[in-house]
Amino acid sequence: MKKYQLLVLALLGAGTMYAQVATPEFDSKTLLYKGEEKHLSNVRQLTFGGDNAEAYFSFDGKMITYQMRDKANGKECDQIFSFNLSGKDTKTTAPQLISTNMGRTTCSYFMPGDSLILYASTHLGNKECPPDPPKREDHKYVWAIYPDFDIFVADLKGNIKKQLTNTPGYDAEATVSPDGKKIVFTSLRSGDLELYTMDIDGSNVKQVTNQLGYDGGAFFSPDSKSLIFRSSRPKTPEEIAEYNSLLKDGLVMPTNMSLYTCKVDGSGLTKITDIPNASWAPFFHPSGNKVIFATNFAATHGLPFNLYMIGLDGKNMERITFDSMFDAFPMFSPDGKHLIFSSNRNNNGTHDTNLFIADWKD
Repeated sequence: MKKYQLLVLALLGAGTMYAQVATPEFDSKTLLYKGEEKHLSNVRQLTFGGDNAEAYFSFDGKMITYQMRDKANGKECDQIFSFNLSGKDTKTTAPQLISTNMGRTTCSYFMPGDSLILYASTHLGNKECPPDPPKREDHKYVWAIYPDFDIFVADLKGNIKKQLTNTPGYDAEATVSPDGKKIVFTSLRSGDLELYTMDIDGSNVKQVTNQLGYDGGAFFSPDSKSLIFRSSRPKTPEEIAEYNSLLKDGLVMPTNMSLYTCKVDGSGLTKITDIPNASWAPFFHPSGNKVIFATNFAATHGLPFNLYMIGLDGKNMERITFDSMFDAFPMFSPDGKHLIFSSNRNNNGTHDTNLFIADWKD
């Protein structure tokens, strides 16, 4: 065996054996953890400071859009940016601001044709940056579900061209189908956080999920017929009471989430992860028969998060990254040749989360 001896072998769900290893040595030249991250090569760091996350490719694979917060440089709230991947030094070339630089934004995605980007923003409700949730006495981690979030479409210079949602409460987490016909998003319009679809112009809104719990972060399959998403679904009376109490205060607790798939109309709902802690940020492999996602299932204190791959039958889970802190938000390029993700690697001991792009090897 390699010097990173197997530390824990845990038998978890679906008859699959998951092997956990100690964090291997990081190679600052390759930006990889030595000997383990066999699916990745030719890694390139794209951002160099702040919190950079949720980077997604354009339809032609030549651009990305992402959200960034950098408190050290006066950017207190996430805003949406984009840049062209072709032949540019992203360390010295400033990205293009897409959002309004007001309020808080999240979850941007290219529209068909790559000349427009959709994203969610709170700026119509309040131009100021909404506050983070206060720290809880029980130290539990929560996310704020800001009611001012609505979904907008802007051009590549940041000019808003259309508002796609205009209902009371949270509307966000929108992504676009590969065939360019549909948008999936999360909304509180029913009183619970459910998935909805709409046509690319914002019409024909249809509810997809209808069970109590937070359903979010959905992406379409390569054939545009199915969805993969994260969900925290309370079961016990205590869990249900806590979920409803938090939701009333505009909060969710994302520390216990599983991955589900379903058809675009909501039929065929299937739970594909049944492991501890949080499974989230899923994205379909180009084959359409497995997904890559982030999880901290082996952590005892929240971290680390790493990327894993799993089949749609919930079997054959394979570890992809070996970071000691945080890897998440993976997305394959449209041609399946590249993977982009957010990571704490190579941050010189800071808390910075940066974007990395790698060649992908099956």
